[in-house]
Amino acid sequence: MPNRSILTRSGPTRRNIALFLVARGFGAFTSQMLDVAMGWHVYATTGSALSLGFVGLAQFLPLLVLLRWSGAASDRFDRRKISAFAALGQVAASLAIFLLAAFSAPIWTFYPALFALGSARAFSGPANASLLPEIVDHETFPRAVALSTTVFQAATIAGPALGGLLFAALDVKIFLLCAVFATAGVPAVMAIRRPDGVSARPGFDPAEQSALAGLRYIWSNKIVLGAISLDLFAVLFGGATALLPIYARDILMVGPLGLGALRAAPAVGAIGVSLVLAAYPLRRGAGPKMFLAVAGYALATIVFALSTSFLVSLAAMAALGAFDVVSMVVRQTLVQLATPNEMRGRVSAVNFLFIGASNQLGEFESGVAAALLGPVGAALFGGFGALIVVAAWAALFPQLRKADAIGG
Repeated sequence: MPNRSILTRSGPTRRNIALFLVARGFGAFTSQMLDVAMGWHVYATTGSALSLGFVGLAQFLPLLVLLRWSGAASDRFDRRKISAFAALGQVAASLAIFLLAAFSAPIWTFYPALFALGSARAFSGPANASLLPEIVDHETFPRAVALSTTVFQAATIAGPALGGLLFAALDVKIFLLCAVFATAGVPAVMAIRRPDGVSARPGFDPAEQSALAGLRYIWSNKIVLGAISLDLFAVLFGGATALLPIYARDILMVGPLGLGALRAAPAVGAIGVSLVLAAYPLRRGAGPKMFLAVAGYALATIVFALSTSFLVSLAAMAALGAFDVVSMVVRQTLVQLATPNEMRGRVSAVNFLFIGASNQLGEFESGVAAALLGPVGAALFGGFGALIVVAAWAALFPQLRKADAIGG
C-alpha cells in the first residue's frame, strides 16, 4: 500500500525510522539552542554586527576545509559511527564555549571553539543525509524526508524558544546544558540496524574518494545543480537569521525571550508544511513549486526587514520557514534519490557545503552588510537579492524550471 505511513510499516523500517528521528531531533534541538545562545552572548558582549558575522564564518570554514574527507568518510565507513562521533565532537565544543563564557574570555577566543563545532557538523551532515536512504526503500524515501524535516522543525521550535528562556535564567550555564543534550542522540543512532551487505561499500573507489567525484556528479546533473545552487544563493542573500539578535535588542526591543521566539518562528511555519508533505509528498510540478517557494521566501524577508512590530515580524519569519521547507524537501529528495548509495556521502558533503554556505556564510554576509547598511538595509538587500536570484535561475536552469515528478 503506497500511501501507508512509514511508521506503520512492520519490521526494521519502522524501528530504524523511529531511531533516526530520535537522533535527528536531539541533534537539531541542541544545535538550535546553542546557536541562539551563542548569538545573544556575542552581540550582548560586543554590540557588533560584524562579530555576529564571524560566528557564521567560523562555522562555515570547516565545511570547506574538510570537504575532501567528510563525504568520503561517509562512503567508506559506518555512517552511524560517524554521526555518533560527530555528536561527541559537539559535546566537546559546547564544553569549551561554556568555559570561555564562564571566565569572560575575549570574543575572539570563541571562534576556534566554533570552528571545532563546525568541524563536527561537517561530518554529521553528510553521514545523516546519506544514512536515511540507506535504511528506507525508494518508495517511502520522499515521505521519510518530509517526516525527518517535521522532526527537525519541531526541534527548531523548541530549541530557540527554550534557548532564549534558559539563557535568561541560566546565563552562560546554558552552554553546559547543550553539552549534556548533545549526547542524547548517540545511543539512538548506534542502535539503527543496517541492511545486509551495506557495510561492504562495494562501489567505493579509493581513487575517487575526494569531493571532486561529488562535484562532478552535481555538475553533470543540471536539475540537481540548479536546485542546490538556487537554494544556496537565495538563502545566502535572503537569510535574516544572523540579524535577529540586532532586531530583538535594538529594533523590536524584546530581549532574549523575544529572540528565542523569532528564531523559532520559521520552524512554526515549516512544521505545518512539512506535516502536509509527509502525508502528501510532492510528486508533480516540483520545479515550478520550488521557484514559487523561493520567491515567497524572498518576499517574507522583505516584509521582516520593514517591520517594527513584533507580531508582524513573527508572522514574516513563520512564512519564511513555510516557504523554505518546500525548497528543502524538493532538494533533498532530488539529490538523494538520484545518487548511487556508494557515493551519497561525497555528494551529500558537497550539498552540505552549499547549505553551510547559504546559512553560516550567509550569516557572515548579513553581518558585513549590516555593518555597512544597517540591519534594515541589510535585510532589504538580501530579500531583493533573493528575488533577482530566482529570476536569473529560472532563465539559467530551464531543466529545473520544467522538472515535474520526484520520488518513487
